[in-house]
Amino acid sequence: MSTLRDRIDAAWQRGEPDPDAVLEAIQLLDAGQERIAVRTPGAEGPDAWVVQEWLKQAILLYFRMMPMKRGQLGDLPYHDKIPLKTSLNDIRVVPPGTIRYGAHLEKGCVVMPGYVNIGAYVGAGTLVDTWATVGSCAQIGAGVHLSGGVGIGGVLEPAAARPVIVEDGAFLGSRCVVVEGVVVGQEAVIGAGVTLTASTPILDVTGPAEVVYKGWVPPRSVVVPGVRPKRFAAGEYGMPCALIIGQRTESTDRKTTLNAVLREFALAV
Repeated sequence: MSTLRDRIDAAWQRGEPDPDAVLEAIQLLDAGQERIAVRTPGAEGPDAWVVQEWLKQAILLYFRMMPMKRGQLGDLPYHDKIPLKTSLNDIRVVPPGTIRYGAHLEKGCVVMPGYVNIGAYVGAGTLVDTWATVGSCAQIGAGVHLSGGVGIGGVLEPAAARPVIVEDGAFLGSRCVVVEGVVVGQEAVIGAGVTLTASTPILDVTGPAEVVYKGWVPPRSVVVPGVRPKRFAAGEYGMPCALIIGQRTESTDRKTTLNAVLREFALAV
């Protein structure tokens, strides 16, 4: 693998694709044998995830070398550089759900009429609900629920930038937006309409003093939309933030706990 990595890196430095190396790298992503970001064993927090920059470089080189090509899906014509994924064994894709070649979905995933882009990795049993999108290189864990209209942003450039990561067992409510390399911790619950960017203040308000996070939702947190005042020259205005208002308990299994959390905190989904 180091040889392939070296070939991709050399092609990147030249600014000219090595077609055989690029195609091999994309095939490894498609098969799930390599992934854009890997977690350091035993490590916690957003910095536990290490970006494999050379694989992002391979995707960018793939775009450069692939010609535009017309295709047809039933009565639907399309015109693109990247073919659709054809290895759909053990996953369910509901028309017009779309998965691009170079994305990998583990066994038991369901893609309703949503979208999964190249370089993404989706763990076993995860649901990508209607009109939810998983952007390029995003890493979605096992048993995750992406509700209708959730937007997981793609982070393809710069190649060294961390992609959006949603860890195992998380639940994202309808119309959530997670972009710019934000990491959502294991089994967190994100209420409907929450927007998380790299600069969004994520405020834990469960204690006597707020604790501020950026780019990181701690595991098992229950998060809702919020606003905080900020003074400008023209006056004081409410700026968006996200509020951690509680934690999922450990006394019951994931499904029961999730239902209890949604009832307890009156979260829309």
